[in-house]
Amino acid sequence: MLASLPTTPAHAEASADARLLERAKGLFEPIPTAPPQLPGNVSTPEKVELGKMLFFEPRLSASWFISCNSCHNLATAGVDLQPASIGHGWNRGGRNAPTVLNSVFNFAQFWDGRAKDLMEQAQGPVQAAVEMNSKPADVVAFLNAVPEYGVRFSKVFPDDKEPVSFKNMARAIEVYEATLITPNARFDKFLRGDLAALTGREKTGLDLFMDKGCSACHNGINLGGNSYQPFGVMAKPGAEILPEGDPGRFQVTKTATDEYVFKVPTLRNIVLTPPYFHSGKVWDVEQAVAVMGSSQLGATLSGDEIAAIADFLDSLNGDMPKTDLPILPAIASGGPAPHLRPALPEMRPRE
Repeated sequence: MLASLPTTPAHAEASADARLLERAKGLFEPIPTAPPQLPGNVSTPEKVELGKMLFFEPRLSASWFISCNSCHNLATAGVDLQPASIGHGWNRGGRNAPTVLNSVFNFAQFWDGRAKDLMEQAQGPVQAAVEMNSKPADVVAFLNAVPEYGVRFSKVFPDDKEPVSFKNMARAIEVYEATLITPNARFDKFLRGDLAALTGREKTGLDLFMDKGCSACHNGINLGGNSYQPFGVMAKPGAEILPEGDPGRFQVTKTATDEYVFKVPTLRNIVLTPPYFHSGKVWDVEQAVAVMGSSQLGATLSGDEIAAIADFLDSLNGDMPKTDLPILPAIASGGPAPHLRPALPEMRPRE
């Protein structure tokens, strides 16, 4: 019989990489290169273009100053890089704005899951007093006062008796937001079989991510966005990170077991979207990993482990969607005007 050939370091590494890949494929999925079709809301190029215009349309807000892009800035990975967004009258919201990128893959929207899909989500900020502070009737009045929008809505929703409506505004925004996906991350290439797509350090981080239990909640296509979990499974973080005044999903369900329960956020492009957590109080991704280790897993991760996991998270950055800024149409003479706050006192230079 022939003697078995000795295993070389290269063979051993390739075998370990293959095992890591098979394990990862059981927990995660790559982002597809084409946007998904939405149930009950067929996507057409015309509807996507209308949705894009409305996503960037500040006149949907009472002040004509705030658009969807204000808080979900496509130039900064779909977030505004603020602990909580600045809205109508310079008020701040209560939670950090999640990224709009890949949000179509979430099983519900908002940190507390109060919207079942992106169409329902698109209607909330427009009406929220601390966000866009508008009313459905005011939105429809504005859209009807813009001749080009009337033409576009009629083409996109030809079977509707009243194509210009608040819900149709949300339907158009939903199909546009569904196109805002970030495929081709190096981790996606790894999942598709390119073992060289990740560095050795990133593979170590992926191994730790699964071994330590991070993947118990951060799994699937979005590495999150598909379950609710309590923040502080093993140990509640301090009130600075977990404010006592925000009980999370409890505000929606009024169920005691939902206190301080939140939707697990996606980790896609996470290194590009600080600050972290619903409170937006942690700015460093390694600190966020350490907090998750102690609060959710009851593990004190070493500095090397934290750094390796953070390196793995860097492999989740995908191709950013390319968006040409739309040129928004003019309102007709006699159309509605913005609802402005009273003018501030005249500012004078200090003596």
